[in-house]
Amino acid sequence: MRFKHVPEDFVVEELLRLGPQPRGPFALYRVQKRDVPTLVVQEQMSGQLGLPRSRVHFPALKDKSAVATQWASVQVGGNCPRHLEGPGFTAELAGFLGRPLAPRDLQGNQFRLVLRDLSAEEVPALRQAFDLLAAQGWPNYFDLQRFGSWSPRLGFPGKLVLQGDCAGALRAYLAEPLVGDPPEVLRLKAMARERWGDWGALKSVAPRSNLRSVLAFLVDHPQDFRRALNLVTPRVLSLWLSAYQSFLWNRVTSEYLQEVLEGQDLAALPMPWGDVFVPQGVLPPDLLVKVENVEIPLLWHRVKIADPGVRRLVEEVLGQEGFELQDLKARVLKRAFLSRGGRRLWVRAQVAQWPGERSDEFFPGQRKVALALTLEPGSYATLFLRILARVAGIPVVQVPVCQAVEGEERPE
Repeated sequence: MRFKHVPEDFVVEELLRLGPQPRGPFALYRVQKRDVPTLVVQEQMSGQLGLPRSRVHFPALKDKSAVATQWASVQVGGNCPRHLEGPGFTAELAGFLGRPLAPRDLQGNQFRLVLRDLSAEEVPALRQAFDLLAAQGWPNYFDLQRFGSWSPRLGFPGKLVLQGDCAGALRAYLAEPLVGDPPEVLRLKAMARERWGDWGALKSVAPRSNLRSVLAFLVDHPQDFRRALNLVTPRVLSLWLSAYQSFLWNRVTSEYLQEVLEGQDLAALPMPWGDVFVPQGVLPPDLLVKVENVEIPLLWHRVKIADPGVRRLVEEVLGQEGFELQDLKARVLKRAFLSRGGRRLWVRAQVAQWPGERSDEFFPGQRKVALALTLEPGSYATLFLRILARVAGIPVVQVPVCQAVEGEERPE
């Protein structure tokens, strides 16, 4: 089975809770993009409007390898154009708002998905698995898009920050390949690994960006790694912390499910840094009610955990990571923090439809299946597809991790 073979196989539309106003200090744009990261669209829009990028705000990011419709608010100082466009995107003025968009303004995401390269024998098993997941839901794990800051060698830079390892975290920013890095950054990092400490030479070849600003500081303060780390864009540092926090949440949730669902048929769902577990069959009603009513908190140093079972698992997972709860504070940073709040352990689709199957034009002799899915904000259609294939027992042609994280999301 394949998904995202072409961008049109993964179509997503953000559903907005609030309606536009006839006037206000923030312009509301409806943005359509194809095969381009949201952050690139943000940069192009800000350039066309003559505004700092921080004044063009997307409440969420969407996958690069997709056709996406999403919303952006722009803090405007005067008249704004009704139409913007650039490589891979168009934006239409929809009205105005009294404040910038926030993640809470999104009520969900509507997906139209195409699965390809299926044999005629695999389709019935896929349909049975689809009906099962549509009826009872699935674990609400963070998926690969959340983890673009992971390094196969160093692990999570966010963990280095929490350990107070400023030199290691700065190396991750300047020299260590992370799976979400674009090619131009990887080229600079390859040189930085060879000439670590030669800040002047690295600055001379760095593109105009935050990377160059950090290197310029190191030219004058070659050993002040803590202050240099605090010059890294706060959005990047927040994503680092969020990725590690999400990794911890996935681990605690997987351990919880293995305990609560002991005796049930569980399957390992691979992640590059370790498997998580998902149920493969119909859950007894009492267990389904139990997992549906659990919220696992995002971990930070002052989090309150009422459930003693969850608290025990948190302590075990953190112990394996070399932490105690009190350590989960980014003490070396000034402008980036761990997120607070909780996340529901279990998710159900608001809408789940199987429009049908037909011949696959890209893979002769094979079948393709179309799906329609509406999910709450923060839940992943890609995770649903990976669990769907696992439950159906159908192998997936793996997308490289570096491509899977191109739509890396903002912290919640």
